[in-house]
Amino acid sequence: MKMVINNLRKDMIKMTYAAGKTGAHIGPALSLTEILAVLYFKIMNFDPKDPTSESRDRLILSKGHGVIAQYAVLKELGLIKEEELQTFKTNNTRLYAHPSMNPEIGVEFSSGSLGQGLSLGVGVAIALKHKGNNKSKVYVIVGDGECNEGSVWEAIMSAVQFELDNIVIVVDKNNIQYDDFTKNIISMEPLEKRFETFGCKVACVDGHNIEELEKGFKTEHNKKPLCVIANTVKGKGVSFMENEPKWHNNVLTEDLYNQAMSELGEG
Repeated sequence: MKMVINNLRKDMIKMTYAAGKTGAHIGPALSLTEILAVLYFKIMNFDPKDPTSESRDRLILSKGHGVIAQYAVLKELGLIKEEELQTFKTNNTRLYAHPSMNPEIGVEFSSGSLGQGLSLGVGVAIALKHKGNNKSKVYVIVGDGECNEGSVWEAIMSAVQFELDNIVIVVDKNNIQYDDFTKNIISMEPLEKRFETFGCKVACVDGHNIEELEKGFKTEHNKKPLCVIANTVKGKGVSFMENEPKWHNNVLTEDLYNQAMSELGEG
C-alpha cells in the first residue's frame, strides 16, 4: 500500500509538470492521497471491471480541484492508461482540471464549484434508498476551506433530517485554502463539535495513516450520516510544498520537478 501511495504522488507530480505554465492544484491533491487510496482499495465497493454497476458505492469529489489525485488512483485501477495522464488539461482530453462526469473511467459526477458536492451526495443517497438499494454508500469529499460555504451545512441538515446513514462526509482538513490558512479566513474550529451539533456521527483521524482512516470509515453510524475528519498536510510528501499556501495551485519548474521526484524516490 505504501508503494502504491508513493506511486500516486509521483503521478500527480508528473501531471503537474506536464501541465506546464497552467500548473495544477498539486497541494490539495497531495493531501488527498491516502484518503482516496484507502477508499478505493480498502473500503468502497467499486469494481474497475464494472465501474457502472448499480451496486457500486459512489464517490463525489466535491473539492474537485484536487482531481489529479483521483486520476492517479483510477490509473492504478486500470481505468486510465499511464500515457493518458500526460494529457491532463490539454485539448481533447478526458482529464480536465476539475472532474467532468465520465462513469466509464470512474468519474461519477462533475464538480468544482465548491459547496455543491454534498447537496448532490444527499440527493444520490436519497435516490438509492428510494430504489431499495440499502447497501451502496455515497462518499463525499469536501475541503475544510469549502466548509465556509453555507450550502455545506444546509446539506448536512438535510442528511440528518432524512437519517441518511448511507452517506459519508470526508473532510480533508489540511488547514489551508486558496487565500491563506483557514484560521485566517473563517475559522471553523472546533470542526468536530460543529458536525456533532448538526447531528452527524464524527470520527477524527490522521489523514495520512492508513489504519486510522480504515477504522474511521468503519465507524458505526446508525440512522446518522458519518463525518470522517481527516487531519492532513497540504502538499504532503514534497518538502517545499508542505504547509505552503502558495502550493494550493502552482507551476513546477524543471528543477522543482526533479527535486520532488527525487524526494519521492525517483531521481
